[in-house]
Amino acid sequence: MSEENQTMKTEFILEGFTDHPEMKTLLFVVFLTIYLITMVGNVGLVILISKEHRLHTPMYIFLGNLALVDSCCACAITPKMLENFFSENRVMSFYECMAQFYFLCTVETADCFLLAAMAYDRYVAICSPLQYHTMMSKKLCVQMTIGAYTAGNLHSMIHVGLLLRLAFCRSNHINHFYCDILPLYRLSCVDPYINEVVLFIFSGSIQVFTIGSVLISYLYILFTIFKMKSKEGRAKAFSTCASHFLSVSLFYGSLFFMYIRPNLLEEGDRDIPAAILFTIVVPLLNPFIYSLRNKEVIAVLRKILKIKTPQSLQQMTTTVA
Repeated sequence: MSEENQTMKTEFILEGFTDHPEMKTLLFVVFLTIYLITMVGNVGLVILISKEHRLHTPMYIFLGNLALVDSCCACAITPKMLENFFSENRVMSFYECMAQFYFLCTVETADCFLLAAMAYDRYVAICSPLQYHTMMSKKLCVQMTIGAYTAGNLHSMIHVGLLLRLAFCRSNHINHFYCDILPLYRLSCVDPYINEVVLFIFSGSIQVFTIGSVLISYLYILFTIFKMKSKEGRAKAFSTCASHFLSVSLFYGSLFFMYIRPNLLEEGDRDIPAAILFTIVVPLLNPFIYSLRNKEVIAVLRKILKIKTPQSLQQMTTTVA
């Protein structure tokens, strides 16, 4: 090996969207707008659910945590990506890279389990409404939520720990807009076969389990919907389930394509579109899919607006007087 190849890399350069420098201003504006809407929607939903006691039920606890992990995902990815559009120094140290991947892997894994828990919650509510409070207690809800975060941390620690066994002596240019595990495998001068096997086993197991839970829950829900006598109720329930299933399909589909497809290390150019879906698009859509179509959330928003607006007007009138 040459002296250049023997030099170990301790810093990485995120290339991201540098293939189209003429579009960097447009892309910056688009991603900045998406980021702001994502943060307002998700953080607003977390605050709304935490402040309103009538929303302290399992369904909304899961929804609030889903909004929390989506906002964390956006924070882990987008600020650095936006900075890199106009920064000449797009360098990340090895440990910064590990930290970004650890954080992202944790929230995405937790996202998988939260979506499965939400699907089970809706299955119990629609298919066994009389047994809902016994089958889906607040204690079980808290345990499932803690389990989702615990699984996320354990999953990310396994992969970060295995990354430490690799050495990087090739190019330090990462063809991605964030520090992901697959581009690092491609840059390693140590055979990442063990890492690939562990990634396939753990990521595949998590996705098969959570996707299976979601599919089984929604199949039972659909069977129950088709048995409804009211056409209006059937259409409304089906419309809600369809929008939820669209979000779930985008998220799991992009994750599955990203990490479970064959020949992971040979097709780096396909990573970015799939990554945009589950790190940027899905966190943007979730608050609107799960909250704006929800009567309880809309009712609480209207209540807040009706209460605060007259108070504000009265304070303004008093001040002017």
